Amino acid sequence: MTETPESTDRIIAPVIVSTRAATGAREDESVPVIAEFAESIGFGCRPSVIIPDGEGVLAALSELLVQVAPAVIITSGGTGLTPDDLTPEYTKPLLDKEVPGIMEAVRAHGRENTALAALSRGVAGVAEGTVIVNLPGSPKAVREGMEVLVELLPHLCDQVADIRKHDVWGGDGRRSAE
Repeated sequence: MTETPESTDRIIAPVIVSTRAATGAREDESVPVIAEFAESIGFGCRPSVIIPDGEGVLAALSELLVQVAPAVIITSGGTGLTPDDLTPEYTKPLLDKEVPGIMEAVRAHGRENTALAALSRGVAGVAEGTVIVNLPGSPKAVREGMEVLVELLPHLCDQVADIRKHDVWGGDGRRSAE
């Protein structure tokens, strides 16, 4: 009999994409936000990987996928429009399946507070059994993104792991009464 993984076995790996944080010019404030929300849904949170904006994103994500294989990788930063904001460009080729609805929900939630949320170019999807989500670089935007993700990640990770909870979801795809 195969055991179903518990959510406490699920790890979020934060990747901070910020040249200023990588060089020590500023301290990252996004990881504590990610860790707080991870804990609220029973996920663990690894120490962050902090890299400069640009092409290092591909290497950092690839290394985490191969060496750690976390349930979730959340990037923070590099989703804007400056020349070195390339996180989506280096994330997208790794994805086996893109899940655009995640970022649609994150941007819609962010737009409730600022129209600037529409400028984030982050992508989300699944690569080698790991969910990857690109969030903007500000702690406020990370908090707003995590407010959406905590509602999605447990079920999303169940789907990726092919865990089917028939007692919660009916065969017609609608949530059954509890």
